[in-house]
Amino acid sequence: MLELIGNLSLRVKTGIVLIAFVLILGLIDSYFIFWLFFGVALIIAVNESKTLYKLEDKSIYVYIVLLWVAVYFYPSPVDLIFIVAMGYASQLAYKRKLDKKMVLPLFYPTASFVFLMALYSEYGVGALFWLLIIVAATDIGAYFAGKNFGKTKFCETSPNKTLEGVFGGMLLAVILGALTSIDDVGFIASIIIAAIVSLSSVFGDLYESYLKREAGVKDSGNILPGHGGVLDRVDGYLFGAVVMLVLLRVVI
Repeated sequence: MLELIGNLSLRVKTGIVLIAFVLILGLIDSYFIFWLFFGVALIIAVNESKTLYKLEDKSIYVYIVLLWVAVYFYPSPVDLIFIVAMGYASQLAYKRKLDKKMVLPLFYPTASFVFLMALYSEYGVGALFWLLIIVAATDIGAYFAGKNFGKTKFCETSPNKTLEGVFGGMLLAVILGALTSIDDVGFIASIIIAAIVSLSSVFGDLYESYLKREAGVKDSGNILPGHGGVLDRVDGYLFGAVVMLVLLRVVI
């Protein structure tokens, strides 16, 4: 067993640790612990996004921390995104020296983390695991379908992605998503939600690839051995969480 573990790649080892950690969080199912976990991940992700956006102003952390503290207490945390955006705009108008790029980390990745917290708050840990399954299935299906059948380039931003890979990933996501949907979501609705969330996760990954290309970096960070940064690992979830929350509010 030890020899088998030793032969695993660094990427796989890190992935196993991450999966185990997420499963433990799910079993504990504590609002405070999820808030704390997402908050730490958010700060790291914002730090990585500063590099991608080439943003030097460190006051962004003050806004993010204040926002995240408010998220814990306010029942509709998504509303707070607009309050903070108004604060940015007000300071920009008043000082006229505020870096306009400071608003970018508010929408990506901060807003998506707020949506993740709202998804958990409104629909429970089951919704987070459903999101996890859909996005992970999209990645896995796209990898194997692209490797075995990929011929048609998906877009210029990510040359390694193929149309066949995207379809393969979405197909696996729809199958597993339909089988693992949360309560109160019918079979047809679960198929539709899984398909749309899967596609949105593809573009979440694509958007982060675009940011890295613009910044001229390979990874958003190096905190996760073999995986890069936090944004490299959660890019699909950041788009998927927004779409899933909106769709669940429509369906349920």
